[in-house]
Amino acid sequence: MNTESPLSVVLAGGGTAGHISPLLAIAGALRQSRPGVHLLAVGSPGGMEARLVPAAGLELATISRVPLPRRPSVDLLRLPGRMAGAVKQAGSILDEAGADVLVGVGGYVCTPMYLAARRRKIPIVVHEANTRPGLANRVGARLGGHVAVAFAATKLRGARHVGMPMRPEISGLDRAAARAGARQALGLDPAKPTLIVTGGSSGAQSINRSLAAAVGALADAGVQTLHITGRGKSVHDADGKPLAAPGYRQVEYVDGMETVYAAADLLLARAGAATVCEVAAVGVPAVFVPLPIGNGEQALNAAGLVAAGGALIVDDEAFSVDWIRDNIIPLLLDKDRLARMAASTEQLGIRDADRRMADLILEVASSDQHSRNQLSRNQQGPTQQRPTQHGRKQ
Repeated sequence: MNTESPLSVVLAGGGTAGHISPLLAIAGALRQSRPGVHLLAVGSPGGMEARLVPAAGLELATISRVPLPRRPSVDLLRLPGRMAGAVKQAGSILDEAGADVLVGVGGYVCTPMYLAARRRKIPIVVHEANTRPGLANRVGARLGGHVAVAFAATKLRGARHVGMPMRPEISGLDRAAARAGARQALGLDPAKPTLIVTGGSSGAQSINRSLAAAVGALADAGVQTLHITGRGKSVHDADGKPLAAPGYRQVEYVDGMETVYAAADLLLARAGAATVCEVAAVGVPAVFVPLPIGNGEQALNAAGLVAAGGALIVDDEAFSVDWIRDNIIPLLLDKDRLARMAASTEQLGIRDADRRMADLILEVASSDQHSRNQLSRNQQGPTQQRPTQHGRKQ
């Protein structure tokens, strides 16, 4: 960082909403903490960030996507050349931005960005969203990055527990005050016990199937259900028509999860890092059905909340109409238990993770500036001009 030009922060990550959402939240907090900061996001051309980042008013640059092959193949032989090309692209972006700090939130683009930053001695700040760290962020940590994590159980050397940066509409949510308006907006009865089900923006077919088989039992118990099926994954009955039942409503998507959190007495969802952290922050009792593929990180994400009594967890293969009847319906009818779960959940929630990340980034930038000033004085003496840094005019 220098004293004549605005602070320049490059934020790398993308591919999924779980990476993009915290990136955008961090960018927003930096703008509040340091008006005039220059921000640039870096992602891949085909990722969700190509749409979401510009829509949020943030400039986006892209580099080639270099996934790591899972098994020996021709792609593995091509990996060094592809990575070298991506690192070169990353370096050009950092130079043109005059980057003072690189912030990485995970995803394929982060590894070449970390490598390029290390070569230029640009300080690195890593935010890891999952309890089990991804490969790119493990690389960033090994390269000397300053590490922040969403979950206290995440094992990365020197990690600082900051929580999950999230949109202010979620982090500032008052569920009790917003409940009536949220249920009205979602077409729900303001007085009935309310289950809201979501498998994320892409949906969860196994959850959808089991829930469809349970709509009758839920309705008989006096429970109303809002089923967010995922785009293009509406649930149909035996005649091929969209499933309809008393007390049951399905939509493919809800714009603004804060409305869902306010309306729900109980949330049924996958255990993505963002969902688990948001549930904790706003105090929503939850049932998690972790994604059955991958490296098991979703079950680990939910473990702390489950252990604290704020959520239940069930394996995907065990989630069935019988499980819903035996577990979810009794829970929804037990207001005292739901209140205890909400209280336990809120004890683990962190609402100001975006500000904590902004503070860490500014701290790292300030420390780097101090170190460079000290080095300049030692090498040049007090009357000589400092050399340029990272291609930026001093």
